[in-house]
Amino acid sequence: MTTPRLSTPDAHEPHVHELPPVRGVPAWVETRLVVRRDDGGAWRGRLRFTDTHSDRTAETAEIFCGRTEAELWQSVQALREHHVRDLYRSLS
Repeated sequence: MTTPRLSTPDAHEPHVHELPPVRGVPAWVETRLVVRRDDGGAWRGRLRFTDTHSDRTAETAEIFCGRTEAELWQSVQALREHHVRDLYRSLS
């Protein structure tokens, strides 16, 4: 029997979500979304990239924002793979 969870994770603490990898140059790039809720209640997110060839990690600023977590995810899902790849390349 599992013990029920008595508290929910603190939304102010960043949570990391795996996204599909993108093709970088020369290797695949792991992509993650780091999400948190700010003091005003808005949801904010940044992309974290890890090059699987070099293990180099780079992050964007908090370029995603929404009044709700669902609104933030709509912004993320609206990006096409080439947009995500261009964001990664801009950090190189």
